[in-house]
Amino acid sequence: DGQNLVTEDVTVVEGDVATISCRVKNSDDSVIQLLNPNRQTIYFRDFRPLKDSRFQLVNFSNSELRVSLTNVSISDEGRYFCQLYTDPPQEIYTTITVLVPPRNLVIDIQKEVAVEGEEIELNCTAMASRPATTIRWFKGNKELTGKSEVEQWSDMYTVTSQLLLKVGREDDGVPVICLVDHPAVKDLQTQRYLEVMYKPQVRVSQNYPVQGLTREGEPLELSCAAFGKPQPTDMRWLRVDDEMPQHVVVSGSNLLISNLNKTDNGTYRCEASNAVGKSHADYMLFVYDTTATTEPAVHGFTHLPNSAEELDYGDLSDSRAGEEGAIRSVDHAVVGGVVAVVVFAMLCLLIILGRYFARHKGTYFTHEAKGADDAADADTAIINAEGGQNNSEEKKEYFI
Repeated sequence: DGQNLVTEDVTVVEGDVATISCRVKNSDDSVIQLLNPNRQTIYFRDFRPLKDSRFQLVNFSNSELRVSLTNVSISDEGRYFCQLYTDPPQEIYTTITVLVPPRNLVIDIQKEVAVEGEEIELNCTAMASRPATTIRWFKGNKELTGKSEVEQWSDMYTVTSQLLLKVGREDDGVPVICLVDHPAVKDLQTQRYLEVMYKPQVRVSQNYPVQGLTREGEPLELSCAAFGKPQPTDMRWLRVDDEMPQHVVVSGSNLLISNLNKTDNGTYRCEASNAVGKSHADYMLFVYDTTATTEPAVHGFTHLPNSAEELDYGDLSDSRAGEEGAIRSVDHAVVGGVVAVVVFAMLCLLIILGRYFARHKGTYFTHEAKGADDAADADTAIINAEGGQNNSEEKKEYFI
């Protein structure tokens, strides 16, 4: 507590300048000197006995000795001693810590070109740093989590971070960034752009009629657009579950029906394929009478995905179907419901009748047969039977 000397530890980046300050709180004109980690005198008052020109005197007074060290290297790291020649002598030390930024930052990607749905491996290496760096991953603006390994070589550290990434078509052209957190450097990063191949996205559009119904006798023109990586090389039109009408004209990506009729009703499909796979989009055609004026209640463009993956990336197109079709569907649903109720009621009635007849099935005896069970013969049975001749006197008849 009675120490008059004051100093602070110094942290410096390799190649920069470190400044060491030895200060006296209550100066009594005692001599101040500075020693290196090997306890060699660097400065005695304002004199430099050590022949190392990198040490330069910044300030000297009775209360402070301040020295700068230029072009700091790892070998300069350690404890430096401030001494004050009092009785008894006083000594305090300051520690110089040298930071070394990563020499190189490299991203190594497992596959230069990936296919959607694949998992690829990326490795980012930060070489020869001190202390060890922390590596962070970003895909665009989203931070991802990697797995890091640290190797130590002498006083240096090399850090490698591995990132496993499942890519989709939306990742094509997106930068993957490797960023370093290190006290010796700011905003040190490198990046690689992803290249992802994916199967086509297909879209069907109706060129004519632009709006309104598709009526008998009028033309219909559809166009098909497909985008993929690589660009689709094969595109064709077909009619689902039926042959293409002979009067339909297909020209490249366009389909033309110059004179619509009822036989043209159906689903028309545009298929496109590339090296990755095949996709399609459907157009459901319903031809109306020439007198139809009601706008369609629903649209009839549909896209049916070829796989579960296409549910996320599939193209959705507009569609056209008729109000008559919607009403017909409602009528069918009502009729089906009524029939189901009737059938259910008939089944319930049959079950009730069956149970009734089952419970009333058996043998029945009349009152005339009472007492005839124990008779020896038929005549005796008739005589003994209740209601027989022995009891005839009990019966009376009245004539009006």
